[in-house]
Amino acid sequence: MKAMKPKLLCVDDEIQVLEGLALNLRRGYTVCTAASAAAGLEALEHEGPFAVVISDLRMPFMDGTEFLARVRAVAPDTVRMLLTGNADVESAIAAVNHGQIFRFLRKPCPPDELRMAIDAAAEQYRLVTAERVLLEETLHGSIKTLIDILAMTNPLVFGRATRIKNHVAELAREIGLPCRWQVEVAAMLSQLGSISLPEETVDRLHYGKELSAEEQAMLARMPRVTDDLLANIPRLEPVREILAAQGLPFRGGLSAREAPTGGNVLKIAADFDELESRGFGMAEALDTMRGRTDSYDPGILEAFIRLKGARGERQEIREIHVSALRIGMVFAEDVRTRAGVLLVARGYEVAPSFMARMRNFPANLVKEPLRVVVTPVRSPGSPLPQSGPV
Repeated sequence: MKAMKPKLLCVDDEIQVLEGLALNLRRGYTVCTAASAAAGLEALEHEGPFAVVISDLRMPFMDGTEFLARVRAVAPDTVRMLLTGNADVESAIAAVNHGQIFRFLRKPCPPDELRMAIDAAAEQYRLVTAERVLLEETLHGSIKTLIDILAMTNPLVFGRATRIKNHVAELAREIGLPCRWQVEVAAMLSQLGSISLPEETVDRLHYGKELSAEEQAMLARMPRVTDDLLANIPRLEPVREILAAQGLPFRGGLSAREAPTGGNVLKIAADFDELESRGFGMAEALDTMRGRTDSYDPGILEAFIRLKGARGERQEIREIHVSALRIGMVFAEDVRTRAGVLLVARGYEVAPSFMARMRNFPANLVKEPLRVVVTPVRSPGSPLPQSGPV
């Protein structure tokens, strides 16, 4: 199968320059052109992602420095280059500082030099995106497998982690949170510190019973235990920041950095699950959270309330036998043996490892019927129904 050409966006207010760039680069790239910075931003939104953006410096209304800074904000993986006939020192410094450009080329640029620079930029894009895929897919998948195994060996603790992760994934998608894998991984790892708690404390915590002063002190140390365990894993710094930000109270004017936003998403999901575990109904839990005015970003909380309102209206529970269980199904309630032993907690998404475990169980060991969630898939981009007060 023939590999797709990398996509290149050229932005310049001189049509002849755009035509020359397209002519020189079309053999190796899919070239899009824009005759203004505004048109370039529109192309970035509707025709991206682009491997490389090359822009003129001197353009009316918005110069190349500001344009590339905006490109960096909306498409941080895209490699940015500047092409200009006015290469003064101040312009170069501004472009590097604000747009973090990869190369600064002078007009007229020899075709061979131009192609070599674009090739280097495209390779840089390939390396950056490959690393991101490694983090998002390999690391995410590895941690999910670990948590799936822990959810079977310690269902109360890590069953909660899977439920929180499901809430987080839905909410992060709904608000368009960038780098969603980071907050999803944070959710999966959020209960890791619970391995330091005695079993009886975990039981009391899960069922919303009162904790002793000693148990509350152990609970307060959990975030530190989690961070110490994660400190030895490379590339998890953003995840650790999200976990740390989860414990911070919301303040008006909070920075828009991803870690505080991700921390607030995680806090909303974790608090909702805690209230449900204590026996609160969905409406009561959401009303309680709405009353905690200093705890959450109000915009994110309202998005969560709308989301849960829509899910609550459409959620269907189906009763099935073990023989009908399939990978990907989500349990609506705890799964236990006929003797009452907890196998996995509600919210667990059936993984291949669990199916293999079920095949090894003696017949009729599991209490039936099993209750699983059947949720119609909402088409991407379709709006959620607007709910009134919950």
